[in-house]
Amino acid sequence: MKNIGIILYSRKKNIIYVADEIVRILRKVRKKEVADKFFRRILRLLREPQINLICKKHNINRKLPVEDKINLIINEGISFTNVLTHDIFKEGTKVTDKKNFINDICESELKISPPLKGSTLEDKISNLIKYFENVERDEKVGISIDGYEKLLIELGKNLPKLNSLVKSDFELQEENVLKSNYLLDFNIKPRDILEIILENDLEDFCKVTGIKTRGDIIRNILEAYKDAENLYIENFENIGYRNLSTLKENGIFIKESELGIKFENITKIIFEKLGFNIDEKLRKELNTKKDKIDIVLNLGDNNLIIVECKTIKESGYNKFSSVSRQLKAYTNLAKTNGFNVIKSLLIAPDFSDEFINDCELEYELNLSLLTASSFMKILEGFKNAKKHKQFSYKLLMRDVLINEDRILKAISK
Repeated sequence: MKNIGIILYSRKKNIIYVADEIVRILRKVRKKEVADKFFRRILRLLREPQINLICKKHNINRKLPVEDKINLIINEGISFTNVLTHDIFKEGTKVTDKKNFINDICESELKISPPLKGSTLEDKISNLIKYFENVERDEKVGISIDGYEKLLIELGKNLPKLNSLVKSDFELQEENVLKSNYLLDFNIKPRDILEIILENDLEDFCKVTGIKTRGDIIRNILEAYKDAENLYIENFENIGYRNLSTLKENGIFIKESELGIKFENITKIIFEKLGFNIDEKLRKELNTKKDKIDIVLNLGDNNLIIVECKTIKESGYNKFSSVSRQLKAYTNLAKTNGFNVIKSLLIAPDFSDEFINDCELEYELNLSLLTASSFMKILEGFKNAKKHKQFSYKLLMRDVLINEDRILKAISK
């Protein structure tokens, strides 16, 4: 299998890797139309009499607990399409009633928007399968990575058998599998974990953690662990690009008029996480009605770094003359008040080649450019390094367009 490219094998780690694309091909070879986790999601939305109808038609013991019946339906390779086309309905059910039921499942339970297209029952189910295929390919987690990690820790603490359950259901090999990065490597997301837990156990977990149990209990849990601050940080670049549709898909609902301020506020949060002193009091003292500095980093001894934040809809920020006038005015404001601006930073999602060239020729401002994605990588590298309590501002002094690779190499030493 290794020689023909079905698997990859790491001798160093003694681990076999299978690419997502190969997993999807193997699933089709086995005539499985959707991943088991999505089949389970649908089956759990059905009433027990409907589950029993499936069991009756496929000789599965109807006296078993519901979860056991669901697992057997999945493990026996029963067709997803046949289940939704025939198996869950009594003899003589009209096609219109079947279509209405599928519509209700998709819109009311799965909250699929816009509604799935399809004039026939078969079209609707086919489009539901395509929907699940797109969800599987989508790398979005739905909550922040930190929120996912916190959820796993607290689930593991309150449900001691969960680690074994996850190992068994998803056929994982490691001993301790309740780790967000490990699970995401297998495309196992927070909802996938919650959907294999019995409803009674979910209710007990909610009572212990103070999460409401009325309504959709899984949705309530995900909302509780959304961790808004980290979710915004993870979407820093999307906010900078003013990409409202992607933000909405990622669970962030924000007005377009608020994106500039949000980008600025997240920039402040990232600098704080790097150990910088965000001096809001001094910023307000320096600002005038005409000139308003976005961020002041106070380094002590009257030394400052001035930060300007820009969002853009198109690729490549290119308004150099405008931003250079702004930053020169800010620098003069600071100097007038007895401060020394040792660096000006401009943070945006991207910069055009022309903008970078103009910046290289500007000698008065000591201006450096930092893209949103580079800033995120620097934060992640700083967090992983752990040995530094504060990020050294000197690492930002050298480049015109700041090279995150050089900085990551420096902080990892």
